[in-house]
Amino acid sequence: MLRPAAGGLYVVSTGRAAQLEVQRHLYGATEEGEISRRFLAAIDRISSAKAILLGVPSDVGAGYRRGANLGPQAIRTAMIAADPDLRAWLDKNAIIDIGDVAVVPQLLHDDMLVPAQLAASRAELYKDAPPALADRLPVSPLSIEARILDCVFTINPKIVPIVLGGDHSVAWPVSEMLAKHRSDRWSIVQPDAHTDLLASRLGIKYCYATWSYHANDLLGRDGRLVQVGVRASRFPREHWESTLGVRQFWASEIEPDPERAIDDVIAHLRARGVQSVYFSNDIDGTDAKFAEATGTPEPDGLTPDWVFALIARLGKEFGLCAADCVEVAPPLGPTAEATDATTRLAARYIRACLETLR
Repeated sequence: MLRPAAGGLYVVSTGRAAQLEVQRHLYGATEEGEISRRFLAAIDRISSAKAILLGVPSDVGAGYRRGANLGPQAIRTAMIAADPDLRAWLDKNAIIDIGDVAVVPQLLHDDMLVPAQLAASRAELYKDAPPALADRLPVSPLSIEARILDCVFTINPKIVPIVLGGDHSVAWPVSEMLAKHRSDRWSIVQPDAHTDLLASRLGIKYCYATWSYHANDLLGRDGRLVQVGVRASRFPREHWESTLGVRQFWASEIEPDPERAIDDVIAHLRARGVQSVYFSNDIDGTDAKFAEATGTPEPDGLTPDWVFALIARLGKEFGLCAADCVEVAPPLGPTAEATDATTRLAARYIRACLETLR
């Protein structure tokens, strides 16, 4: 179900060199055979790890502008550029990169597939597995992600998954598995320009526009889904809060007094007895002038400094039980400079989340 880091997208020639470059840095190896051996050795350390990095290079759950499937590789590349000793830093802090979900780019969730397609995809993905095992394995990115996290939490219930997206649908399996495995009172804090609170979109239950709705149901619609930076919605804040029990801090409310806004978020979480936080960070929650390489960049959003301050406070006050950075779409940057700025910022967001785990 997994491939070495940056290897979740199936490429044969175009793009393969870029994948290998990331893998050589992360695994400290030059030959593909040695990369594979070190990748498998990393998986063997899950039981003693503090956190994992997991790439989900899928944008099948996105809107009409795609490109977030290249997000995990770009974020890792930017993390390496910012810290050439990244591998040593991860090892020192008991953080392991367990690689990428193996993505069939036309699939999203196994619930959407007929038996014939499940069988055909299993035959391709699991050629080396015994048939009795292969017949029980998922084939779609969200379903594989859920199974992997299920296994990871079974091995190490205290581990913190840090997911590199991918479109925002990749947050659904994280929410699903946190609900299954965590016994504490956890919350979701979601920087996002959009609410993602549709029950379904064009008949699709799990996608970028619906995951928050279903995650909120898992939480019991009790105010533990907190959305910050919202500014693109068909309905006002009062509609979502009164009908779904979410708590929203719109960007226009945050901008006049940013420090007070963070205090208000913390106070709200405390009032609901929150003990840990899943920080699900859509890059479009950040103002478009800082993050243009995404499917739906929106102006008048959060500043990076505010998001970094929020991450630090959440880590200090509650601790992160999971985190992600999603919707980073390198092909959609209007310029090479804009794409570079977006991916570097996403890498810094991920590093900031990891640093709260010390």
